[in-house]
Amino acid sequence: MTQLKAGDKAPDFTALNQNGSEIKLSDYKGKKLILYFYPKDDTPTCTTEACNFRDNYTSLKKAGYEVVGVSINDEKAHQKFIDKYELPFNLIADPDKEVIEQYGVWGMKKFMGREFMGTHRITFVIDEDGTIEDIIKKVKSKVATQQILNSVKT
Repeated sequence: MTQLKAGDKAPDFTALNQNGSEIKLSDYKGKKLILYFYPKDDTPTCTTEACNFRDNYTSLKKAGYEVVGVSINDEKAHQKFIDKYELPFNLIADPDKEVIEQYGVWGMKKFMGREFMGTHRITFVIDEDGTIEDIIKKVKSKVATQQILNSVKT
């Protein structure tokens, strides 16, 4: 699990979004960023989390937040996920796990008695200067937005 903690500088990254366009952490300088990591597009819990951010997107924007999701899916899968659920934010395609490993969210997981390597569902709240303000390690997909708004001073 991640070694990063609140107060650390968020690791810089350059990656591609669903359109194949480059996204960098520095693109969000001067804005608050919700960088959320999730296992896989179009699975029940990941869809619930993404739709929670979608349904609360206006409130998040009013509070000064941008939202970016990250998973190992490729651009094409992300675009299908965005189209299917009308997601209004970028999803980073990280099939090589570069951003996922920078943030320390790749590791051993257990599901239905099985152990395997995968992406942990973790959300990083990053301030306007690129400093990690909070890390939510026990994300509750149905109330992900509320967890963020409750955890930081808006």
